[in-house]
Amino acid sequence: MTIPSAATQARPLFYLGAHQPHWLAVAGVPLFVSHRRLAGRRTLPRAVAPWALDSGGFTELSMFGRWRTTARQYTAAVRRYRDEIGHLQWAAPRDWMCEPRILARTGLIVAEHQRRTIADFLDLRTLAPDLPFIPVLQGWCRGDHLDHVAQYAAAGVDLAAYPVVGVGSVCRRQNTLSAFLIFTGLARETGLRLHGFGVKTAGLADYGRHLASADSLAWSVAGRREPGCTRSHASEANCLDYAMDWRDALLARLHRATRDQAAPAAASTAVAA
Repeated sequence: MTIPSAATQARPLFYLGAHQPHWLAVAGVPLFVSHRRLAGRRTLPRAVAPWALDSGGFTELSMFGRWRTTARQYTAAVRRYRDEIGHLQWAAPRDWMCEPRILARTGLIVAEHQRRTIADFLDLRTLAPDLPFIPVLQGWCRGDHLDHVAQYAAAGVDLAAYPVVGVGSVCRRQNTLSAFLIFTGLARETGLRLHGFGVKTAGLADYGRHLASADSLAWSVAGRREPGCTRSHASEANCLDYAMDWRDALLARLHRATRDQAAPAAASTAVAA
């Protein structure tokens, strides 16, 4: 299957981060929801729009230094989400982030986190070939993520066969030069359809054109500083109306950035003609 380069897209599909699972039934826009928010619930909402599943790996590894959820437990949970919630587009694997904080917690090095990320993806794919797990690239220093691409190839994984390939360990430096170089380098060298985890507003405007999709829960962080719009909540950190307004503003900013970036290219084409 041939998948076009994400670089040819005007802007990425945006998944609004949501830690209130019932939003799946009412928001009507693509959402990004963590396994940690869904696990253990007796009943699940029926989704009215596409959504993607976060494995909750950063929290899991930062708290415990290891994955406590087994591959079989995770695949069983994802199958339940797919069947009972519906509209599941893809699910992140039990990947191993490479931020220095996480490495200090696990006591392992980047290369081992990369190896374990691939091994887990292969385990999940073997256990549940019917479930939409995506591969995730991990790394920290410049070149690590491209090295991980080669490691997947050596393991027999054709990354281009997947609807998106996640790019991990970047959410806490999304508006930095290093993040820009990671995303632009991957897009240029691989042509893969990339998903940016936890992309901040500034980062999305800078390199969103290189992504197929992205997610962010940044609205909730901003909402903690805002007084609640009703008496039912003290801040806007859990307010759907606030989240939707934030999403609208982000998409408008992304549209402007895409238009401004396209203008010089259009002008150059006109001059050449």
